[in-house]
Amino acid sequence: MKRNSQYIWMGLACVALGFSACQKSLEDGPLELLTEEYVFDRTDPLGQRANAYLTDMYSSLPQGFNRIGNDVLDAGSDDGMSSEVNSTIEFFKTGRITNGFNPDDAWARQYMLIRKANIFLANIDVVPVADSLNKYWKAEARFLRAISYFELYKRYGGAVLLGDRVLQTSDNFNLPRNAAEEVADYIVKECDAIKDLVRPQLYYDVDLGRITKAAVLALKAKTLLYAASPYMNPSATTAQWQTAADAAEEVLASPYHRLEANFGNVFLTRNSPEIILAYQTAANSNVERQNEPIGYQRGGRGITSPTQELVDAFPMKSGLPISDPASGYDPANPYKDRDPRFYLTVFHNGMSWLGRPIETFEGGRDKPGNGIAATRTGYYMRKFMTSSGSASSYSNANHNFPIFRYGQTMLDCAEALNEAQGPVARVFQLLTDIRKRAGIEAGADGKYGIPAITDKTVMRTFIRNERRTEMAFEEQRFWDIRRWKIAETVLSGSLHGMKITKAANGALTYERVPIQTVSFDARRMYRYPIPLLEVQKTPALGQNPNW
Repeated sequence: MKRNSQYIWMGLACVALGFSACQKSLEDGPLELLTEEYVFDRTDPLGQRANAYLTDMYSSLPQGFNRIGNDVLDAGSDDGMSSEVNSTIEFFKTGRITNGFNPDDAWARQYMLIRKANIFLANIDVVPVADSLNKYWKAEARFLRAISYFELYKRYGGAVLLGDRVLQTSDNFNLPRNAAEEVADYIVKECDAIKDLVRPQLYYDVDLGRITKAAVLALKAKTLLYAASPYMNPSATTAQWQTAADAAEEVLASPYHRLEANFGNVFLTRNSPEIILAYQTAANSNVERQNEPIGYQRGGRGITSPTQELVDAFPMKSGLPISDPASGYDPANPYKDRDPRFYLTVFHNGMSWLGRPIETFEGGRDKPGNGIAATRTGYYMRKFMTSSGSASSYSNANHNFPIFRYGQTMLDCAEALNEAQGPVARVFQLLTDIRKRAGIEAGADGKYGIPAITDKTVMRTFIRNERRTEMAFEEQRFWDIRRWKIAETVLSGSLHGMKITKAANGALTYERVPIQTVSFDARRMYRYPIPLLEVQKTPALGQNPNW
């Protein structure tokens, strides 16, 4: 695998620390002929090739939509499952991932991006662009490197911190991992160093998706939230929670971001004020094609089946949980008067969509039972999808997969503040604002169904449920149940769906039924295994416990 170090190919070299997948970064010539001198051109005052190199690095940001095979990551949690039996996403709930096979292995991909960032930082100063642009670009590269370490941190814990080094094939690659705490500290320090070097806001549409100060602060806040959480902070140190809350408040103080007025618009509006950082692509219909109920003549695959556990988590429009006798919940009419977010998150039987009702009763158009892969639970994922188009054709639409959004940070702040100080007034205010935007009714007391909680533990349960309903399928629940160290509880036994039977007279009966048997090995599954090939190449990495 040795190559001349002058070639930019080395930015994508297949070497140790995970450089096991090669791909093009520029498309205007044979990759092996693109030298550093060509990409980082001393005669290019616009820095076009350097900018293309940096822009390509953005393609490694978390993508979200149906990225594990054909499945969303949260189909590996208690919120959903694949409509295709034995999909690889199920491995996370059946204990079948190994150090040789992990559908979400990110080791090589993140170290590829870290290496590319370091090459960029080592060479960009020779490009004669304006000082202001040079400053922005360097800070963006450092952010992309830092978020790569966060992706490693939440999966593996410890990782090898390379700093600015660009390793060559003659270097020693047998490097030990830094402790998880050191990785988190590195990310936070990088964010502090660059927060005033990136753009304070995006001035032009052409820059949509670029890193801003709010994105840097959001990465810092998210890292601190994870560091304070039970898995990383088993001693429940209150000071860590307060630090995380303070960092989240700094994000919320941004003058450029706020809650989007309409919850559904967050995921379909390219320039939403709620989006702090999102993975954005050209307008398309890929999300619809993958996840739409199968009975439409548009090629929808209906790949994501939300669980009954997720459906039950949504309160009524009054804000009261369905378990509350005063909520008005009717088991014989279970989808009436629910939290408005429910209808923007889950397709349910009888819901009107593109001119006809969804049919997920047994034998219905969207659950025909004829051997075609269809919902296993009686539900399909609705979130992220446009309602434009017709029953027979799609309309392309913008789709935001939120990496950081304002509403998410509000809930991060509420969680951290409750853990640090208990259910203080600020916690209630954050939750009230979230529920008010959701469309939940204020009620006679103006509290949007939020009870007068005085106990930290009770408020913790409330906040966790609010996170679940607000951020379903946004790759939060999958990681939340791990950082809270509750995966062994919520992924034990069975996940459920709703069996709906339609009588000859049209009457419907609803039966909550077990669909999927799940298990989570707490001895080892809270952290991913370091890939076997990486440990074989670099034994100093070590391995996570019990892998």
